Amino acid sequence: MRTTRRFALRVNGADHLVEGEPQTPLLFFLRNDLSLNSPKFGCGLGECGACTVLIDGIAARACALPVRLAEEREIVTLEVLGSSEGPDPVQQAFIDAQAAQCGYCINGMIMTAKAFLAVNPTPSEAQVREALRYNLCRCGTHVEIVRAVLLAAERGQAGEAAAP
Repeated sequence: MRTTRRFALRVNGADHLVEGEPQTPLLFFLRNDLSLNSPKFGCGLGECGACTVLIDGIAARACALPVRLAEEREIVTLEVLGSSEGPDPVQQAFIDAQAAQCGYCINGMIMTAKAFLAVNPTPSEAQVREALRYNLCRCGTHVEIVRAVLLAAERGQAGEAAAP
């Protein structure tokens, strides 16, 4: 027997009530109920990183995280990091380093980089590679992505993990 209930989610600084089964992945609520398109469904197993969001400032895989574990925590998606007119410093570094090809992995790469730079603002290239090693880019732009993260660090503009 399936049991649904309501969950209180705090996403991008706003409170939302969603209804579903406790084991339903957070990603489904973000995309389907809240119309947030930055976290992507990639593998559905938490292995590729396309679905990455920040939960209490920590990078998390929304496709593998049951909604019940995200309840009443601060969830941040790429939508609030910046805009076309005023990109977040990490986003600007990705633009400047031309670190996107198809764009499917970029959400996960930027969100992971944002959380990583918040705790390690002056990383080495090896540390950046280690931090991103579980994020997959099928287009092969890893070199540009690593360069973008190093550029954001060099500029010293990574800021906080993310605040809506």
